Order: sequence, then structure tokens, then C-alpha cells
Amino acid sequence: MNQDLDIKKLKQQLEEERTLLTKELSGIARVNPKNPKDWEAVPAETDKAEFRDEAADRIEELEERQAETIPLEKRLENVNQALTRIATGIYGQCEICQTPIETPRLDANPAARTCKKHLDQESVR
Repeated sequence: MNQDLDIKKLKQQLEEERTLLTKELSGIARVNPKNPKDWEAVPAETDKAEFRDEAADRIEELEERQAETIPLEKRLENVNQALTRIATGIYGQCEICQTPIETPRLDANPAARTCKKHLDQESVR
């Protein structure tokens, strides 16, 4: 583990981000009861649409909520993985080459999973 890291501070940032992401997701989605890591967008209104155009508007809104849910869900998963890496003592290590992730990179993004060299591979995993 990178000795220059302030693990306590980074852990606190990650926990705060997890709280914010969960709150934001809760406003537009719900946890899938069959898969707690999966969030499903929910409609803003639950009463029945009386007209065809209202139904179309609600479907469009639900699709927009789903589009918002996906990146938030991915970010939350990265934050949770980073907190797990802290707990297991492997935080700050690149998932590709196992070298220490640069301190400025972790300061900017505590949930970073790769070093700068492998940044382009982070979104694929």
C-alpha cells in the first residue's frame, strides 16, 4: 500500500460519497430485491395515466431516470469496491499492474482502480 496516502481521510471521503450517491439514487430508483447491487429506476408518479400522451410522457421520464441511474450505480459500485480494498489492505494498488496508484490521482478520485498508465482500461472492468 502507498505510504503517502492518508487512508483515514480517503475512507471518510468515500463514505461521504457513498451516502450522497445512495441518497441521489433513492430519489429516482429502488434497490432490486433480487440483487441488492442493482438499482431499478422508478416512475415519478404512480397514479394511472388517463391519456395516451401522459403515458408516453411517463415512459420517457422513466427512461431518463434509468439513464441517470446507470452512471450513479456504477460510481456507487466503485466506491464500495474502494472501501472493500481499504478493509482488506489492498487499497491504492492498480488492478492491472498491481503498482501503487499515484497519490494525486487518489486524492482527486478516491475510488480510482488503476494507475494513470492504465486509466483507459479502468472503465472496461
